[in-house]
Amino acid sequence: MSMRFTTKARRGMVVLTAAATLAVGVAGCSGGGDDDKKPKASASAPQGGGSDPSAQDNQSQEPLVELKGPDGLLLQITSAQRDTGGFVTVNGNLKNDSDKTLTLPAQLSGNETEVIRNGRSLGGATLIDGTGKKRYYVLRDTDGRPLTTTGITSIKSGVSVPVFMQFPAPPDETTEVSFQLPMFASGTIQISG
Repeated sequence: MSMRFTTKARRGMVVLTAAATLAVGVAGCSGGGDDDKKPKASASAPQGGGSDPSAQDNQSQEPLVELKGPDGLLLQITSAQRDTGGFVTVNGNLKNDSDKTLTLPAQLSGNETEVIRNGRSLGGATLIDGTGKKRYYVLRDTDGRPLTTTGITSIKSGVSVPVFMQFPAPPDETTEVSFQLPMFASGTIQISG
């Protein structure tokens, strides 16, 4: 599938990717990630400000939906925002509700060789437009890296890590989609914007 983006949209995706990766790095420093490994950045971005939500914003929002995963993992989706660049950004928190440190299953990255080659991610996530009968996969950058949170290998008990995923936007009239992530229950979310 070939997708073309304007320079402005591409820069916006890179900035969002870098901001989310930074947020995961900060969460990892506070005990959320693997103590011996740092999350890998999924893209580089120019220095500068942006209007990206912070990790604390994700954690304080009321979830749109909570999806149960294996071994006490819980994905709380806090927003699904349609952006002017032709994509949808889904934000949330991946929480360890168990009483032990959990290693994230490799299946969350999906089964596409190009995505798996770039390390652990949430690249297996999809949006389903039931009305339009289409499935939307996580976007990739020009090097094949998924535009989603990457590098989380484990989460300590009781810790929430902010996550994001970017997808091509369904048609404007589609405001409700089903969100799916391997090994998690699926759920219906509303797209705003």
